[in-house]
This record gives sequence, C-alpha cells and structure tokens, in this order.
Amino acid sequence: MHPFEYHRPVSLDAALDALAAPHAVPLGGGTDLLVAMREQLVRAEHLVDVRRLPGAREIAARPDGAARVGGAVRLADLAAHPAIRERFAALAQAARAVGTPALRNMGTIAGNLCQRPRCWYFRRGIACFKSGASACPAEEGENQYHAILDADACHAVHPSDPAVALVALEATVEIAARGGARRSVPIAEFYAGAASNPRGETVLAPGELIEAVELPAEAAGGAQRYVKLMQRGAWDFALVSLAALRRADGEVRLVLGGVALRPYRVTRSVEEDVAVGGLDDASVEALAERALHDAKPLALNSYKVRQAAALLREAMRWLSRAP
Repeated sequence: MHPFEYHRPVSLDAALDALAAPHAVPLGGGTDLLVAMREQLVRAEHLVDVRRLPGAREIAARPDGAARVGGAVRLADLAAHPAIRERFAALAQAARAVGTPALRNMGTIAGNLCQRPRCWYFRRGIACFKSGASACPAEEGENQYHAILDADACHAVHPSDPAVALVALEATVEIAARGGARRSVPIAEFYAGAASNPRGETVLAPGELIEAVELPAEAAGGAQRYVKLMQRGAWDFALVSLAALRRADGEVRLVLGGVALRPYRVTRSVEEDVAVGGLDDASVEALAERALHDAKPLALNSYKVRQAAALLREAMRWLSRAP
C-alpha cells in the first residue's frame, strides 16, 4: 500500500481544501477504499476523514415526509432509523441487505454508492477496460456474475444495494466542491456512462464529495420492497436484486440491481401498465418479458435473465394488489 497522510477536518471547507491535494480521497468507513488501496486500484496520498463534518452522520426527517441523509451515515443506522423504515422501507431493507453486521456498522452511504466494481478481472489486476486496457476480458471469459443489460466497454455490475433503492425513490445526491460550489445530481444520473467511463463509475469530479442524499416527500410511504438474490444466504453481493414500489400517488417504480454497472430502471411504459393494477398472469408474463427485452446475456450468465424475470413477476403481482 502506498504511504499516505491522514486528515481529520471538522469543517466542510477544511475537508474540501484537503481534497484539493493530488491523490486525495475522502474516507468514510473505508470498507472498500482500504481494500482498493491494498489492491493498488486507488492511489491515495491523502485520506480525508469526513465523519466529523457537520451533519455528515445525521438523518433528518422533515415534517413534509422528505429526509436528508448525511454522506457519512452508517448503513446500520440507516437500516434501523424509524423514519427511514416507515417512509422509505425499500432503502432500509437495502441497507440491511449489505454485507455483514460488522460491515454495516463501518460502511457509510456515500462510500457504498461510490464503491468500485467487484469484477474479478479488475480486482486481480488483469488488464481490462477499467484498468487502462481497451477491452473487457469478461466478454469472452468467466462472466457468470457480469452484466446482462446496458453493457458497453465494461461488463461489470455495480455492487451497491442502497443505490438500487435510491433510484426507485428518485433520490438526489448533494455534491460539494471547493469554494462553496454545490450541485444536486439525481441518483439515476450519478452513474451516467458508468460502463463507458474508464476512470470510474460516477460523475464525481476530483476534489468533490457527497455531502448528503436527499429523499423526496413524493416517494415516502406507499408500498415498498427490496429483494436480493444471492449465491450465499448472507454476506454476498446480489446476483440480481429489485427495488419495487407503488407511491402514495399510485405511480410505480421498478429498478433492478446486479444486472448492469448502474441501477437499471425498467421501461416507464412497463411501470405505467403495472400501476393500472388488476393484472392477470398473462399480462404479468408479457410485462416481465417486455421489461427485459434489451437483455443481452453473455455465455455464462443467462440465468440472470430468468432471475430478473422471476423477481419482476412477483413484484408486479404484489404491486397490482397493493393499495
């Protein structure tokens, strides 16, 4: 591991000043960052601990139903928070599905959203698109855990559970930069171009950090669920996952995880048809097939299409009955 300096600022300005240094990266729980540093996937000469920044570890539930989650909020706290469990159940369930209790008590929401792919080619130092090569070895190699949708130069999948729920909830990522600059990025756009970006999976620029995640009042309540299929019963990443919800206004959201290098929201027309309700078995089958029309499985991962279809069918039946 490359030598580094450790910084523990107590103000946002001080943290952003420290992040302006070359090879400076924010540190939350470090559950992925420190592994990536050891694997020489990240060169960090300055680790900037963001856990003491004002509001970084706070969950603020507003009277109108919205909520603000600080970037350094631990996943365990997010999963257990009464207002999150009541208003944004899919997010609480997704946070609880991450790793083990030890990992959830260390890992932060911002770090989880920004973790790097778990592709074995990338993680083991084999030349691939994300490590500077021009091609993805998984395309013709061992690809049983790789993408079936939205692949480009990279065929890896994003490992975050909360990101899938946050896309269904139409959350916004609040990003801070030096000099008081701030921008709000819809979570669905946060991973724009992930499979074609050789340097990362998010739109974060050097020196920026996630200050908070905003959950809109419109997404609070209703019927919400997050389901995760794994090879093992616990402590594993999703083969396929699904965040499904019917909002209080009747609108439906369906977002798949484990199938692309970003959370994959199904076609709006499918969601609109599910929202009508009263679906019979033939309609459910047709909608699930339409939702996965663009799937392009590789040689060893066609099972993911069947898993995704099964999750979608079950969720559509549930949502069509949901009040």
